[in-house]
Amino acid sequence: MRFGVIGAGWFASRRHIPDIRNHPEAELAALCRRDPEALERLRAHFRPEAVFTDWREMLDRARLDAVLIATPHNAHFEPALEALERGLHVLIEQPMTVAPEEARALCRLADEKGLTLGVALNPPYWAHCHRIRSAIAHGRIGALESASLFWTGNSRYVFGEAPKPPDLPGLVPPTLFRADPGQCGGGCLIDGGSHLVSELLWVTGQAAVAVSCQMDSLPSDRRAVLAVTLEDGAVATICSVADSGYRERRVRNTFAGADGTIAVEGFEFLTTIQHEGGAPESFQESDLPPVPGPVANFIDAVAGRGHLFSPGEHGADVVAVIHAAYESARTGARAAVQG
Repeated sequence: MRFGVIGAGWFASRRHIPDIRNHPEAELAALCRRDPEALERLRAHFRPEAVFTDWREMLDRARLDAVLIATPHNAHFEPALEALERGLHVLIEQPMTVAPEEARALCRLADEKGLTLGVALNPPYWAHCHRIRSAIAHGRIGALESASLFWTGNSRYVFGEAPKPPDLPGLVPPTLFRADPGQCGGGCLIDGGSHLVSELLWVTGQAAVAVSCQMDSLPSDRRAVLAVTLEDGAVATICSVADSGYRERRVRNTFAGADGTIAVEGFEFLTTIQHEGGAPESFQESDLPPVPGPVANFIDAVAGRGHLFSPGEHGADVVAVIHAAYESARTGARAAVQG
């Protein structure tokens, strides 16, 4: 599969481009980035067949089967739409888009054309989340009653508010587009917080119907707390703090059912499944067989060897919850989630 990468930047150079280069069924046909100096560093390191500073020129000139889009958030929709119109499969870095109607439009177009549309959200590619999803689906904790997702970390550098960390990985540095809420689509909630929303929706298998949200600042938040109502009446909270003074990232997630509880602790994702009256089952991410990443899973799906873990529809559902959260934070009222 011949890939073109639109938005060949900090994160793509750390994860997606190496995954394309290392996959036996993938070819790195083209890289596109507006900054010619950074593009040259990427070209020298990854050695694609061609490089471009304009994504439209790349789509016109490069021979492609698929594109991977990792541009600033507000620039996901237009190249994805154009690529699908040209018959290319599309994998988009999260968030899928900044507006629910854009995400739904991409899903409809991909479906009409019979093309694969995926979104690179983390939880569908974590083995412990697969195990939790299976446990909930098979009734191991009974009917879900509530969930709580808690994350703290420090993302101030990528928002232009702190010096560059000395150990920051990546071939090229971030562009700091997140400092502009227009390009970011908001603040930390639409950025890293999309993964928390993804985990809630993906492991429970449920849609969200309404959200109440408070944020520390608008339009670019660093701290947010959401109260989410799920379709079967279960309630959930999401707490995200992205300017924490605590050095290590902290995770503590709980899924509570009528017959048991699933708890996740820390970035080793130590998971405990406790059925009422039964012995607990505990494991962490490294104990489990690895799950194919976004690129490998995408290639398998295009080849008909399996289903997408994070299809466009899931990405659109996440965008709809995020959009409702910002609406609620602006108005001070509960907001319905667009279906």
